[in-house]
Amino acid sequence: MKLKKVLAVTMTAAMTMSMMAGCGSSTSAATEAKKTEASAASEETKAPAADGETKEATEGGSEETEAASESAPAIETATSKKAAEEVAGGKDVTLKTVSMFGGTDPNAIVYQAVNKAFMEQHPNVTLEDDSQVSNEEWKSRIAADFSVGNEPDVLQFFVDATANDIISTDKLVPYDEIVKEYPEYAGDTLPDALEKVKNADGVKRAVPTTGYWEGLFCNKDVFEQNGVELPTDWDSFTKAIETFKSKDIIPIACSLNEVPHYWVEFCMLYTAGQEEYVSMPDKAPESWIKGIEVIKTLKEMGAFPEDTDTIDNSSAEQLFNSKKAAMQLDGNWRMNGIDDKENVVVVPFPGVPDQAADVAGYMVSGLSSGFYITRKAWDDPDKRDAAVKFVMAQTCKDSLMKYWNGAGIPTCEISEDEMPSDNLAKSGLEYAQAAKGLVLPTDARYNTYKALTSQISGMAAGMVKAEDIINDMITRYKNGETIE
Repeated sequence: MKLKKVLAVTMTAAMTMSMMAGCGSSTSAATEAKKTEASAASEETKAPAADGETKEATEGGSEETEAASESAPAIETATSKKAAEEVAGGKDVTLKTVSMFGGTDPNAIVYQAVNKAFMEQHPNVTLEDDSQVSNEEWKSRIAADFSVGNEPDVLQFFVDATANDIISTDKLVPYDEIVKEYPEYAGDTLPDALEKVKNADGVKRAVPTTGYWEGLFCNKDVFEQNGVELPTDWDSFTKAIETFKSKDIIPIACSLNEVPHYWVEFCMLYTAGQEEYVSMPDKAPESWIKGIEVIKTLKEMGAFPEDTDTIDNSSAEQLFNSKKAAMQLDGNWRMNGIDDKENVVVVPFPGVPDQAADVAGYMVSGLSSGFYITRKAWDDPDKRDAAVKFVMAQTCKDSLMKYWNGAGIPTCEISEDEMPSDNLAKSGLEYAQAAKGLVLPTDARYNTYKALTSQISGMAAGMVKAEDIINDMITRYKNGETIE
C-alpha cells in the first residue's frame, strides 16, 4: 500500500495554492464534489420525527477548559452574516455538546474558542458543553448515556471499535443523509479524510478534525553531543542504546506501567508484517508473541528508565524534555509538550531483530475521531440547523488549521505558505511524507486492548508470558467484553 493512496489526506498540501481565505468565504472544491455526489444520490430523505426524549442539563466542562477558553485564539467560523441571521431569527436553542477536547487536552483551547465565536455569531444558541479528557470512565459514561436516551445533540468521539456500542443504538445521523439537505456540510474536509473515518459497519457519520501518527522522537542534540547516529535499523538502534547507557543517559523515556502502547504497536507490526498485524486471529500468532517479547529484550538491555514499571507517563515525558533521555516513542500530540522544537526531530521506527520484509518505513497512523450529530438534534426542527452549523464551525478550514497546527495529519487542503516553520514540525511532516504506508493501531480492532497493555510491565519483568496476555485479549474480545 503506497502512501499516495492512503495519505491523500496528508499532502495535497504543497499542490494546492488557491484556498479559501477563511471559513465560509467561498465554496471549496471538496464542497463542490459533495454537491455533485448529493445531487446524484437518492432523493429519499428521512422526515423529521418527534423526539420527546430529554436530557438533564450538564455543567459546562472542567475548570481547565474554561480557563483555556479565556486565552484561546481568534476563530473565524463557517458562517456568513446571512447564515447567522437565519439561525438568530429562530427560537432560542440549547445544544448539548460533548467532546474529548476538555481539561488539559491541547485541542481544548481551539475547541472552546470555536464555541465562543459560534455563540457570538448565533446569540440565540446556547451551548451546554460537557467536554472532558478521554479516559475509560468517560467512554463508558458516553455509551451509557446513549443506551438510556441521555445522549447529547452533538458528540465528538472515536470512529473505530470504541464507537461500536454507540453505533448499535442507531442514534447517529449518517453523513450522506446530512449532506443531502446541507450540501456544504464538511465542505472543507478532504473526501479521503471522510472515507477514513467510516465506522466499523462501513457507514460515514463523523467529520474529523486531525489525523495522527506515531513515531520516534529524538533529542538530536543529545545524539550529536555523544557522537551517536540517529537510529535507522535494529543494529544502529541497539548501538545507540548501549552508548547512551555507558554515558549514564537514559536511552528511551517510557512508562511501561502506564503507556506501553506505542511499543506494543510497532514491535508487533514489525515482527508480523502488515497483513498479519491487522488480522483478527483466533489465538496468539507467533509473530505477535515475538513482537511483544522485543519489549522484554529492550528492558533487559537497560533501554528504559530503571523505574519504568512505576513511573507515570508525565514523568517519562519530563525525562525526555530535560534531555535526561535520548528517545521517546509517542504520537504527534507529543509535539505540543516539547519546548525545544529546534533540536528535537521525529524519525521512523528503527525496527526489530529479524523483522518482516514489508514493513520498513511503515508507521502507525490514522484518523480516529470526529464530530457526530445525533438523531435527537436532527429530528428536532429547532435544533437541526444549529447542530449542523456547529459542526461546520468546528470543521471549517480556519478551525481545522488551528486543530492541526503543524502536527499530525491535516484533513483540509494546505498551501505552501501554511506549512510549519520549526524543525520539529518540519521533521514530523517529512516523516509522514516519507512513510511507505500506514496502519491503524490494535485498539482500532480490539476493544479489549487494555487486557494486553495492562500486562506489558509484568511480561517485561518475566511475571507473565507474552503468549498468555495476547490470548487473554483475544479471548475476552471473542466473549464480547469491552475493557478498552
